[in-house]
Amino acid sequence: MEDLDRGLVSVRSGSGNLVSWRLLGTEAQNTGFNVYRAGTKLNSTPITASTNYLDAGAAANASYTVRAVVNGAEQADSNASLSFANGYLDVKMQVPAGGTTPDGVAYTYSANDASVGDVDGDGVYEIFVKWDPSNSKDNSQSGYTGNVFVDAYKLNGTRLWRIDLGRNIRAGAHYTQFQVYDYDGDGKAEIAMKTADGTRSGTGVVIGSSSADHRNSSGYVLSGPEFLTMFSGQTGAALSTVNYTPARGTVSSWGDSYGNRVDRFLAGTAYLDGQRPSLIMARGYYTRAVIAAWDFRNGTLTSRWTYDSGNSNTGAYGQGNHQLSIADADGDGKDEIMYGAAAIDDNGSLLWRSGLGHGDSLHVGDLIPSRAGLEVYRPSESTSQPTDAMLDARTGARIWTHASCGCDNGRAVAGDIYAGSAGAEAWSSSVDGLSNTNGQNIGRKPSSTNFLIWWDGDPVRELLDQTRIDKYGTSGDTRLLTASGVASNNSTKATPNLSGDLFGDWREEVIWRLSDSSALRIYATPTVTDRRIHTLMHDSQYRVAVAWQNTAYNQPPHPSFFLGNGMATPAQPTIYVR
Repeated sequence: MEDLDRGLVSVRSGSGNLVSWRLLGTEAQNTGFNVYRAGTKLNSTPITASTNYLDAGAAANASYTVRAVVNGAEQADSNASLSFANGYLDVKMQVPAGGTTPDGVAYTYSANDASVGDVDGDGVYEIFVKWDPSNSKDNSQSGYTGNVFVDAYKLNGTRLWRIDLGRNIRAGAHYTQFQVYDYDGDGKAEIAMKTADGTRSGTGVVIGSSSADHRNSSGYVLSGPEFLTMFSGQTGAALSTVNYTPARGTVSSWGDSYGNRVDRFLAGTAYLDGQRPSLIMARGYYTRAVIAAWDFRNGTLTSRWTYDSGNSNTGAYGQGNHQLSIADADGDGKDEIMYGAAAIDDNGSLLWRSGLGHGDSLHVGDLIPSRAGLEVYRPSESTSQPTDAMLDARTGARIWTHASCGCDNGRAVAGDIYAGSAGAEAWSSSVDGLSNTNGQNIGRKPSSTNFLIWWDGDPVRELLDQTRIDKYGTSGDTRLLTASGVASNNSTKATPNLSGDLFGDWREEVIWRLSDSSALRIYATPTVTDRRIHTLMHDSQYRVAVAWQNTAYNQPPHPSFFLGNGMATPAQPTIYVR
């Protein structure tokens, strides 16, 4: 996994600064830390109970370092702290110029989904962001779109490169799923995505034909070659380009003839051998589902395996979601692709099929800590299936369900948001109240059914929706953050650009774009915690979840262990860094 630095941040908290940092997955739980402000040590004895320190009365622009203490010996200084002097950090960006489609419609750009990766091996994350035109389309909608761009930025706002996916990649939530990860183990992240004739790399090199235009009169791209390209995260150069698998083939074989179902794409990253990451690219979920695993080794993309459900109602056929999840579902140390109502084993064979059909959201984690293994929670779009279901991740067996509402249950969330009930709670748009680990109604439904975030000092998770963070309460939710001057993404989904444990201790940050997309604004918690947990980015399930978060209908990441009220101390990750 990534060789991260200390991730030290200073966040303004009242009249002082909350200084927080990472406990790395390679470090012992009892590692001590000393905090220094401008070279002066602030704590009397090494900090061993948490990885944060409130420096009361300090100036907002104070600079800090921390030093680990191992077996009584103080180690070297960390990098200087990153300052969130206003409670947030702005990363300035360069908004692409707008344009006009062939039918005369003008469009502009806004920053959409983002991801992170360390492109130069210094232990600090860079930010990758996708630019969507204002005329981006759902697959069900006809019409031309502007080009899609993908940028990489240093935290100081330096743009490293820009990739132009060109006219033959349509813009919309279901088209461009990009994966950022260190796939070849050289300590530097790459970025992979579907490309086409006319895609221009970050170094200006055109992939395929620069003059080809495969758009039809409805704006769809249903002919011409399709490629998969692995780009350098550092330079944006195209490192390896292959034909995209799963191939388009006959458009109508995916369920319609006009181009809706054929171009439903999903992507992820998985440790299929339990040791090194592989790239997952998928096509189709309403009907036929095809999932391809790729390795990037020695500068070349090579096929690992391809799973194809075929066109009969078996296997993963018709069982896909608007996103996927990656987890070691069967406990063998190797990742599975959790495809919604089906799971694909690490070797590319079907692990299970639940038969519950398509759904709009998906949560995979240790949601019921009293049970062995992981669980899967998801709503159903089918009017003849249970409205929602909690499943065993190993077998797909139903733990509990709610009877069919005869409707499309479009939103659902699972996470421990209420300390008054053991394990994770679950709730959805079409079921009354909040469900406990037995599926029983235990009270008021939360105010939102969207994202989750660990924000305050306790291990119970908070509600993240639109541009706010709320704490669940049985009689009403409490507002913890109202962000101003920023905007959420993806229309009614109202998702952030990215949320995850990107800096500091184990709590999560949230990134929203400024309303004019001139910068990404990163918010970090100002609240002290007495908890010490290894950085979630060194839990492989959580880390790959941050990578696939941008896939279609974005969902929050879950770690491989239960993180909530009454939690056990998580085991130290079994990882090594490169």
